Amino acid sequence: MAEIATVARPYAEALFRVASQGDLPAWADLVSEMAQVAANPEIRGIAQNPKVSHQQMRELFMSALKSPAGPEAVNFIGMLVNNGRLTLLPEIAVQFHALKNAGEGAADAEILSAFEMSETQVQELAGALERRFGRKLRPHVSVDPSLIGGVRVVVGDEVLDTSVRAKLQQMQVALAA
Repeated sequence: MAEIATVARPYAEALFRVASQGDLPAWADLVSEMAQVAANPEIRGIAQNPKVSHQQMRELFMSALKSPAGPEAVNFIGMLVNNGRLTLLPEIAVQFHALKNAGEGAADAEILSAFEMSETQVQELAGALERRFGRKLRPHVSVDPSLIGGVRVVVGDEVLDTSVRAKLQQMQVALAA
């Protein structure tokens, strides 16, 4: 996994430099969409098929995008196709978004909740988490009933787990020791 991240890093940095000179939010959306297309199993299979030319792959990939792509994006995809690196796009997107967040002094917060949360609850939790982590957070909420109660928050490599499941696991470890 580290090897994929290492190979993807220069591509993500180059793409971020180009995007920084233009409309960064639009680029972020386009990069996310390109990563979704590249992660599609059918696209991955076609990309690895030696009978498909680079031109055909480039045209197929660009036609699969819903958003309009400028010449920089077309050139970027062409470069990835020519270098056999199209399958790196999901990792490139992860690193691109990390660079974007770092530049904005922000981070993505993955919030797992045992129950559905209202928008007000999400905003209150995000405010408390921003104070705790010391940066602007973009919350992404999903429901995981196996947590039993509470929330589990992941910001970068930091995890804050206040779920009932985590507390029960801690009790189990303490009792078994």
